[in-house]
Amino acid sequence: MTSFVYLTAERLREIENEVKELKTNGRKEMANSIAEARSFGDLSENAEYDAAKDAQGLLELKISKMEDLLSRAKIIDNSTLPEGEVHILSKVKVKNLNNSKTFEYLIVSPEEADLQQGKIALTSPVGKALMGKKLGEKVDAQVPAGIIKFEILSIN
Repeated sequence: MTSFVYLTAERLREIENEVKELKTNGRKEMANSIAEARSFGDLSENAEYDAAKDAQGLLELKISKMEDLLSRAKIIDNSTLPEGEVHILSKVKVKNLNNSKTFEYLIVSPEEADLQQGKIALTSPVGKALMGKKLGEKVDAQVPAGIIKFEILSIN
């Protein structure tokens, strides 16, 4: 069964560009590294050659995984999602009722999650707890450290 991966149009373009870069420049640099390592002599005892071949395998694996991701990608159209409740691409401002701090999160697919940028995956404990909730609701999120209680302050 093929599972879909939901991406924004922007993230889809980023991945497509990265795959293109890896296939052209990445492969060219890898071929140069292998050729250089091959010039060091006997391949059976050539650590540089082995390392370059391993790096080539990792590059090809990365390209393959990214192409698989692109083949399963579905573009998220924000205009078709319900208003007034938390869904993917919602920007949610919450108050942590345990410590009274406020946080703003953008709910995204796991492939786009980046906590440093305030992007949390809808599959994360906090993301799951917020999904489908409405403005003003109180939510309990079960995280590894225990339960965090949130109040939803705004949804955009």
